[in-house]
Amino acid sequence: MCGIVGYIGDGNAKDIIIDGLKRLEYRGYDSAGIAVHKDGNLVVRKHIGRISNLEDMIQGENLDSPVGIGHTRWATHGAPSDINAHPHSSRDGRIAVVHNGIIENYVKLKQWLRENHNIEFKSETDTEVIAQLIGVFYDGDLLDAVYKAVDMMEGAYAIGVIAADEPDKIVAVRRDAPLIVGLGNNCNFIASDIPALLKHVRKIYLIENNETVVITKNSAKILNEERKEVKRDVFNVTWDADAAEKEGYDHFMLKEIHEQPKGIYETLMRRLDENDSIKLDGITLTKEELDKINKIYIVACGTAYHAGLVGKYAIEKFAKIPVEVDVASEFRYRDPFVDENTLFIAVSQSGETLDTLAALREAKSKGARILSVVNVVGSSVARESDDVFYTWAGPEIAVASTKAYTTQLICMYLIALYMAVLKGSITEDYYKFVMDELKALPEKLEELLKKEKDIEEIAKSQYKRECVFFIGRGSDVGVSYEGSLKLKEISYINSFAIAAGELKHGTIALIEQGTLVIALATQDKLYDKMLSNIQEVKARGAYVIGLAKESNKEIEAQANDVIYIPDCADEVTPILAVVPLQILAYYIAKLRGCDIDKPKNLAKSVTVE
Repeated sequence: MCGIVGYIGDGNAKDIIIDGLKRLEYRGYDSAGIAVHKDGNLVVRKHIGRISNLEDMIQGENLDSPVGIGHTRWATHGAPSDINAHPHSSRDGRIAVVHNGIIENYVKLKQWLRENHNIEFKSETDTEVIAQLIGVFYDGDLLDAVYKAVDMMEGAYAIGVIAADEPDKIVAVRRDAPLIVGLGNNCNFIASDIPALLKHVRKIYLIENNETVVITKNSAKILNEERKEVKRDVFNVTWDADAAEKEGYDHFMLKEIHEQPKGIYETLMRRLDENDSIKLDGITLTKEELDKINKIYIVACGTAYHAGLVGKYAIEKFAKIPVEVDVASEFRYRDPFVDENTLFIAVSQSGETLDTLAALREAKSKGARILSVVNVVGSSVARESDDVFYTWAGPEIAVASTKAYTTQLICMYLIALYMAVLKGSITEDYYKFVMDELKALPEKLEELLKKEKDIEEIAKSQYKRECVFFIGRGSDVGVSYEGSLKLKEISYINSFAIAAGELKHGTIALIEQGTLVIALATQDKLYDKMLSNIQEVKARGAYVIGLAKESNKEIEAQANDVIYIPDCADEVTPILAVVPLQILAYYIAKLRGCDIDKPKNLAKSVTVE
């Protein structure tokens, strides 16, 4: 969610921080700000809206400084405004703070500060409470003041702090929100995510939970809750900064849609040996351990949850183990039955999704084995899991997930097949059949992407719609959910998905003349039933866009428009079927003039509950 960048060194902090914040724009934000040391004081500048607004505000102002912190805010407390934007300052303006996350007891702290220290607050945010707390405790030792403030704070957060009277350091703290340290030559950084620093450094420290960091120009110290120094191995970033550039595409989302064949190939082929046997180096689950598992939970949020729905289908079909898929934000609050015979699979693109982390910890506390599917090496979900399966999607910048989703699907199939082989629940011939179908996907997806212009033409005729239904059966139901989410999150169209068989149980009352229905009919065994469902909505005046395999031409007699995917086995259609829906959502949003990579109110990494 919010982005944090801090710099101390020989360079110009303002320019370096602004550049870093731009590289975190994909996380989603509504305002931006910066604080720098200047002539013995702290100068704070902040502005609602895009970073460009902040740049225009400070243009021509001399803010050159070797030390500073910056922030992009995603509102949780207080509406987007200049006043509520970060950084926030103490009463005397000698302390400045940037903050990602939520302080859950901020109301109580605010009252305490008012009653005991006569503090008057300028903003509606929980963040200002942090700055005022540190200011109250500050007596010349910034680190000590931060520790004292943190002792009183409850919640999930990462903070960066500077003091006017200590221009030689930045102090940062991590509590359940992402934080890294970048290690440079005569300079060091803090940030929320790697892309902010890639232009300058490749060596970083991954900060663990409940750790405090003190960076100076020439040092970076990690301290635990007892203020004792912690030694940490350096993590070397291997992917190129160019991977986070648009490379000629109009938007990151379109670029990432086109990167899916490569992501699928990398995620799949890196796990297969010369005999197509699955080798999962981050998973140590044995046959004996798997035999003790009597239930699997797949827990995730948003797009990752939809990947979990397909994962349930694959694991139950291949490995014959019952699977329950749950929304992470609800998992802890229904007292789920979890014990040492439970396998908990956490799915998260960023590996920092707070709801998923909280659910993971709940399951772990009850004895469950934790297996995570994540895209970010060294992320919190990965570090707290017993087994880790990394996707090879590469950095995903657009808020709306595309390639992370399809690579998560590949992971789900590989996990399901791996379990099936361990359990002996799949024949050698059927295993080979499914594996051949998976290996053919990158090439088939390349062919499918060549139909992009045809899908754009459909978008041109439909982009003014304000209500859209997605329907499907079998594994197409989960894909329908994902297609609907893609459309609503980047085009702001009111769309929702439903199992086609449920239409007649109430929802069909909403179908009227001109209603747009996107009907997924990619399952051969359910194809005829889907044609009947299409007839049902057509009889009530719906305009239908059908999605089917190339060999199933009968749908043309039922649907107004048809998008075809290459022929493939029913088992693997979810990976191909979602891509036309991504493309359709992209072009509808583009035609509506939406901010595709940074949709309103959304954030890439959701690090608050």
